[in-house]
Amino acid sequence: MVPVVALVGRPNVGKSTLFNRLTRTRDALVADFPGLTRDRKYGQAKLGEHEFIVIDTGGIDGTEEGVETKMAEQSLAAIDEADVVLFMVDGRAGLTPSDIAISNHLRKIEKPSMLVVNKVDGIDADAASADFWQLGVENMYQIAAAHGRGVGALIDRALNPFAEKMAEEAQGEIEDLTEFVDEEEEKLDYTEEEAEEEFKRLQDQPIKLAIIGRPNVGKSTLTNRILGEERVVVYDMPGTTRDSIYIPMERDGREYVLIDTAGVRRRKRINETVEKFSVVKTLKAVEDANVVLLVIDARENISDQDLSLLGFALNAGRSIVLAVNKWDGLDMDVKEHVKKELDRRLGFVDFARIHFISALHGTGVGHLFESVQEAYKSATTRVGTSVLTRIMKMATDDHQPPLVRGRRVKLKYAHAGGYNPPIVVIHGNQVNELPDSYKRYLMNYYRKSLEIMGTPIRIQFQSSDNPFEGKSNKMTMSQERKRKRLMSMMKNRKK
Repeated sequence: MVPVVALVGRPNVGKSTLFNRLTRTRDALVADFPGLTRDRKYGQAKLGEHEFIVIDTGGIDGTEEGVETKMAEQSLAAIDEADVVLFMVDGRAGLTPSDIAISNHLRKIEKPSMLVVNKVDGIDADAASADFWQLGVENMYQIAAAHGRGVGALIDRALNPFAEKMAEEAQGEIEDLTEFVDEEEEKLDYTEEEAEEEFKRLQDQPIKLAIIGRPNVGKSTLTNRILGEERVVVYDMPGTTRDSIYIPMERDGREYVLIDTAGVRRRKRINETVEKFSVVKTLKAVEDANVVLLVIDARENISDQDLSLLGFALNAGRSIVLAVNKWDGLDMDVKEHVKKELDRRLGFVDFARIHFISALHGTGVGHLFESVQEAYKSATTRVGTSVLTRIMKMATDDHQPPLVRGRRVKLKYAHAGGYNPPIVVIHGNQVNELPDSYKRYLMNYYRKSLEIMGTPIRIQFQSSDNPFEGKSNKMTMSQERKRKRLMSMMKNRKK
């Protein structure tokens, strides 16, 4: 599972600066839902070998009593969700009563935390940090978030224990289908027979299906509808993960693992339970899933949060199925308006199937699994090099690559580079100079030719290097002598 890092501290200590540096964007997911604090931001981060979720909890100030209340309101939930807490202080401002109050609060919770002294650029860092030893910490870490100094070492120290733990847990587990094939398998030249065998093997693995969406869109109702149908067999599974409930199930002879981010309810308590939403649970479920089922409320406009969740699933390379819930009871004019709005705002995931359902009454729910299987099949099919190269040749015959500085870009061959999502690696000359429009053309051509539906497809380009480039002697000595003899013979004939 992806580790979670929470940034905690009083206002203006540089939490947002560090957040933006780690996520490399200001477009982080903002938790503005009922039950979550508006100023908490969630973002996906990757630094070195570490991939993690980072939370900016907002500023905490006031007296110790104020800290207790504001921590409960703003940051306690984020700290509970986090695997490690980075307690940030301002090296230029020095130790403050708020810092002491926050430190006392963190000391009471059983959560790994690290003291981070920020803004030490251009000053004597050790002298500026000296007062913070009063907090009773064993270690402190000095950084300059604005310039990135010390950030890499900080994240390494914070997340290395989790990376080691994850590596140990990975031993003996079923192969995670969301990971790319390893280096040797990427280089393997699949024949048609081998590709078919690999495809059959992958189809025997359970499909991990994550049901995600905003609060009150019907995720819980849909989950219980799926589990309550007579054709579905549900098995007891001892233990659950810390963040989501994983439910092995079978439908029409196909095995699934349903990832429920809202929690599975007993049928008698469905109407009594208030659905809760957790951004971290959702992001982790997306990371762990093979197929993501996003539930949208037909009676509400598509929100930026819906688009953010879709974008996260797309960037993670997950297969996507869309379920527009609460479709029953809408008049025809409203339905037409909703469809037009979907077409307008969801063009970037035009490969995903859209289903109009009623989770409460079960209308259209059964057809969801047809699209889930279709998306998983598209995402896991292995295609041989000969087929991928032939499709590439057909694409270039229909529409030649553009000229780059007077020379035509030449595409030589293509092979599979991974699955879930499918990756096609194309080799050629000057491929890095291809415009984005032609790259999109190739991607759409492959999608149409391979009949890929429900999953994103990625095209990677690799330039073919000249093995003799940079070498002074391009021929052996014997070849040089032979060349001279031939040139001499040609001169004699001309005479």
